[in-house]
Amino acid sequence: MHDLSKLWSVHLYHYLITKFNFTKNTQNTLDYYLIHHNTRLSGLFIHGYHSPQFSQNYHPSSPRKPKPKNTQNMASFASFTAPSAATAAAYPKTPQLSAATKPPTHISHHYSSPAGHRRRTRQPLHITCDSTAPNNTPVPDNHSPTSRRDLLLGLGAGATTALTLDPFSAALARPVRGPSIEACVRATAGDQTFACCPPSFAGVDIMDFQLPSASEPVRIRRPAHLAGLDPVWLDKYKRAIKAMRCLPNDDPRSYIQQARVHCAYCNGAYVQADDTNKGLQIHYSWLFLPFHRYYIYFYERILGKLIDDPTFALPFWNWDHEDGMPIADMFKDTESPLYDPLRNPAHQLPTSLLDLDYNKRQPAVRTKEEQVRVNYAVVYNNMVSGAKRRLEFFGAKYRTGSAVPVRQSSGSCENLHNPAHIWVGDSSRALGEDMGNFYSSGRDPLFYVHHGNVDRLWNVWKTIGKFRFDFDDYDYLNASFLFYDENAKPVRVKVKDCLDNKLMRYDYEERPLPWRNFQKTPASSATVANIFGGEKTANAAEAPAVELTPLTEFPLALDSVVSVSVARPKKSRTAAEKEAQSEVLVVYGIELQGDKVVKFDVVVNDDPANPSGPDKFEYAGSFLNVPHDSMKFATNLRLDITDLVGDIGADDDDELVVTLVPRVADGPVTIAGVRIELQN
Repeated sequence: MHDLSKLWSVHLYHYLITKFNFTKNTQNTLDYYLIHHNTRLSGLFIHGYHSPQFSQNYHPSSPRKPKPKNTQNMASFASFTAPSAATAAAYPKTPQLSAATKPPTHISHHYSSPAGHRRRTRQPLHITCDSTAPNNTPVPDNHSPTSRRDLLLGLGAGATTALTLDPFSAALARPVRGPSIEACVRATAGDQTFACCPPSFAGVDIMDFQLPSASEPVRIRRPAHLAGLDPVWLDKYKRAIKAMRCLPNDDPRSYIQQARVHCAYCNGAYVQADDTNKGLQIHYSWLFLPFHRYYIYFYERILGKLIDDPTFALPFWNWDHEDGMPIADMFKDTESPLYDPLRNPAHQLPTSLLDLDYNKRQPAVRTKEEQVRVNYAVVYNNMVSGAKRRLEFFGAKYRTGSAVPVRQSSGSCENLHNPAHIWVGDSSRALGEDMGNFYSSGRDPLFYVHHGNVDRLWNVWKTIGKFRFDFDDYDYLNASFLFYDENAKPVRVKVKDCLDNKLMRYDYEERPLPWRNFQKTPASSATVANIFGGEKTANAAEAPAVELTPLTEFPLALDSVVSVSVARPKKSRTAAEKEAQSEVLVVYGIELQGDKVVKFDVVVNDDPANPSGPDKFEYAGSFLNVPHDSMKFATNLRLDITDLVGDIGADDDDELVVTLVPRVADGPVTIAGVRIELQN
């Protein structure tokens, strides 16, 4: 057992780093919050116990070692961890504010308040057995009249404490076990609230998940554009969805209740079972993939049960292949139970291909060949070059006690999946229903086939390179969720039981991977060639200079293109060093309102006046927020640029010019800073 008496000494920081064996990511996060939130632990830096990584990359004004604002030694560890009265008030254990109260205006002293919300009118949803009935909005009820927004309204007052990392939370953390069903409240989207809580679990025994018998037939999921050509299978699919629509709304297997699963987990209705003062969010972390795997698993088994077919399998939207990029015809039939009227009508045309680089403000006009190339590039960036390590692919670690307003980072697989939500949703709707908002996306049958492909790509990722395996962290393996199964029985599932889909008795039809060896090309801009190229041309003096924003100006509002010079932790790395450690570009402290679409691109050593697209060397990646709950939150974007640095010939450069290019901003977005780090 650790000698906890050492925690009372001024050597606390060094003790935590060495004795608890923090990962580099946790260590960097601790560094950041000790300095930027000016806790009493910042005095520890006078003893030299700062991390080398932090000394080079974290301080916003210089690549040199930071000068701490507070040089007082820590008098007691309790003064760092104990919540203040203001913080305690910020997290009431029972509803204390009316549902009409507006959401918090800020969660950090760095940022300005967002614009006020506009009241919108709620409309009821009418789900019937009629296959043509629309499913526009959720069925209202009187369950859970208070929203999580009300419960967490005090974030503005307790912001600094809420965002401060408690060293114990990383070292002695517990797996997220959730949710607390009886504490479920109304979900939020925009300035509205919605009933998304499941039927009560009170007095009902919750079973622990058991893998299906090895004698059970394996369900084979096929690409939707091919599966729909089989009339026998298509008839089963339609009958199953219609039967689900016909179930009473209080049946947990019903169409509306299945849609509410996503709403409750994603739009602020749930709290963590072991920390009911903290909300539960399954996006922006390592929970994203396993949660949706279980969600689709039970949804599929419910459909099979309703038509008494244990072999029934959902299709998957094979959008990583040219043939599967359009929405499959079976979802466009307005007389079918598979149809959802709340989609973007322009994207249901036979010639419309899913745009994985979708910008809803200024949709790109591309030929079919150009769109296919861009899509393959986006898949390649998020599956191959930009996802060499599991932290970048799965997303940040998320443990019990993690505050919802701090969503560390989504993985590249989640980033890859986001554009389809916005592209499919009805852009004429204020909230982007159905697919364009997490509260309503489960009401579109396309949601489940979309996530089928995401789930398939999780499997594919593990087969295409070194270091591509699931987390073995105890808190990951034992994170749990609650679902209702095909027999309407509540089941507690754990991540460790879903890592092998074949043990869950389903698999995917093998498909070609045309993006696997995608060849990117360099930008052709004169600015890039003359300023960032090795050889200066005769016209170099005529090339426009790139205006750089000093790091000292961060945090800043991202309302225009911003270029910044960022120091690299090490240059001229060997091939062995690159294999051992990825070079990762981190855009950190991204603050925005959760219910707003925000998209920006990140390019490196590129022309800010003509930034490159996904198929160019200089393109690093994109951030895209799919609207969900109405809380303001902070997150990070992690982009593996190991290959990019070599492609643009910058291996020997001390610094890189990183440009942030805003594409869509339905609300204000603020960036705390940019850094580059090495990831094991």
